[in-house]
Amino acid sequence: MDLDSSEQNPEEEKYSAVCVGKEDDIKKSERMTAVVHDREVVIFYHKGEYHAMDIRCYHSGGPLHLGEIEDFDGRPCIVCPWHKYKITLATGEGLYQSINPRDPSAKPQWCSKGIKQRIHKVTVENGNIYVTLSKEPFKCDSDYYATGSFKVIQSSS
Repeated sequence: MDLDSSEQNPEEEKYSAVCVGKEDDIKKSERMTAVVHDREVVIFYHKGEYHAMDIRCYHSGGPLHLGEIEDFDGRPCIVCPWHKYKITLATGEGLYQSINPRDPSAKPQWCSKGIKQRIHKVTVENGNIYVTLSKEPFKCDSDYYATGSFKVIQSSS
């Protein structure tokens, strides 16, 4: 059977790379938002590296594209502007400070809640920025806010 080469498996198409903008533009603004296969993402350019994640915070749907990037325990994080939740840019882990209540002299330590925010792959080719949605099979807390009425970017369609 000879299939038309322009036809793709819908599941494969969902995970194909999408051009979201120009490298020069994101380097100037240090962030941009985009819709990739109907999923809203924010792309950050921080200290020479690109990072992409779901645009809404896993905790309560806060707009991560409006947050500040800060380092916590040597890890760059986006800080949600609504409730100050800290999410690592590289892994999507939620960070928090913990202290041993039985030790009055204990110092707070940064701990991980695990991966809470879905991270997506960013590639650069010929000056263009491409985002490929995560194929990771586990459910992330941010998945809840990635669809439906929580969308903040209006698509052109």
